[in-house]
Amino acid sequence: MAPVSKSRTYHDPIHGGIELKGSDPLERMIIQLIDTPEFQRLRRVRQLDVASLTFHGAEGSRFTHSLGVFAVARRVFDRLAGNYPGLEEYRALVLTAALLHDIGHGPFSHASEEIFSYDHEDWTRKILNGPTRVAQLLKGYDPRLPQQLLQVFLGEFPVPLVGQLVSGQLDCDRLDYLLRDSYFTGAQYGHLDLDRIISALDYDTPTRSLVVRGRKGLVAVEHYLTVRYFMYTQVYNHSKNLAARFVLSCILRRARELVQAGELVVDEVLQVWFSTSSEQWPLGMYLACDDTVMYYHIQRWQNCTDPVLAELCRQLTDRDLPKAWEITSLSAEQRTKLMERLGTLLSEQHTTPADYWVGLKEARIKGYSLYNKGIFLKSEEGRGLQEIAECSSLVRSLILGDTKTWLIYPRAIGAQVARMVQIEKAVAGLG
Repeated sequence: MAPVSKSRTYHDPIHGGIELKGSDPLERMIIQLIDTPEFQRLRRVRQLDVASLTFHGAEGSRFTHSLGVFAVARRVFDRLAGNYPGLEEYRALVLTAALLHDIGHGPFSHASEEIFSYDHEDWTRKILNGPTRVAQLLKGYDPRLPQQLLQVFLGEFPVPLVGQLVSGQLDCDRLDYLLRDSYFTGAQYGHLDLDRIISALDYDTPTRSLVVRGRKGLVAVEHYLTVRYFMYTQVYNHSKNLAARFVLSCILRRARELVQAGELVVDEVLQVWFSTSSEQWPLGMYLACDDTVMYYHIQRWQNCTDPVLAELCRQLTDRDLPKAWEITSLSAEQRTKLMERLGTLLSEQHTTPADYWVGLKEARIKGYSLYNKGIFLKSEEGRGLQEIAECSSLVRSLILGDTKTWLIYPRAIGAQVARMVQIEKAVAGLG
């Protein structure tokens, strides 16, 4: 790769021009990191997995999101460092952590983690430690940087502020994805006053932590947490998204079974993914897999000899998705009975297991939690720090979050499902 000396500007729909100066050693290294194969791969990993089947504009990538997180982190950090010059020594660590926080994501982002039982953060650490161009650049800039990044991503860096800017209750990752996902999905729920939030952020020198300053800061954070709640209820856990993820998981499960049985031919990358556990994947084979590779196979499998896999791939490709019905009010026993009855019904129509066509999906709506010490409010009257839930009844109402259960089923049996669900609700006295 040729050395970079020119400045560069990325024109972002959320943050405007993201300028990187080639004359600045750190920003020159950031440009080089962006140009690595490992980071360029994020162009081929969608931010919202299969959500474009629900929100047609949701085509954004992990690449664009990562640049956005970097832009927000630079704004926040440079403002704080201007007021607290002692923070300047952490600038390289904060900016590289913000840029690289998602570099370990696999195809379909979080969807494939669930299907293949791996954690993208583990792969981020392998990329930072492995024979990669990213690791080479980081070590060349500062030999301590890869290990410091590992500490940040594990939540072990001794200056809490650094980790809180990248992964916390009020971090630059969330600020970007709420704004970006709202923009690309066309939803109105994710509108944030980013300027106001940034102006409310402060540094607490005794605890070395990120805090929120004053009453105006409290209002900004209340709005942010409410926006986050509505994005989960109305966008991330939309019933059509859940149905699409269900079909995707069935596709990959069926393909894996066929590959392991020697009944389906795939390329060398998916051969490794389907025939071994994620702990055994070589780093190169992990990085070689992205949404493009997966979608190529899904397109081809529409014409395979296995009727189950072919039909599932057709459903996803043509967006002919199953229906979803919320059954949270039913007890676990009732859900089991309902699934058994549906299994019997489908066994009359299919020779394959019913769990390729019907299933239960749980959608967790994330509220405000106290992990990573929560969010602290810095009193302007000199009363010290207060956990934000102690100051706001609105925040307290968001602590518990919520979990909803959805039944996924074929459209063709919609009338039978409606009768079965109504019977179970009547038995439970739910009307």
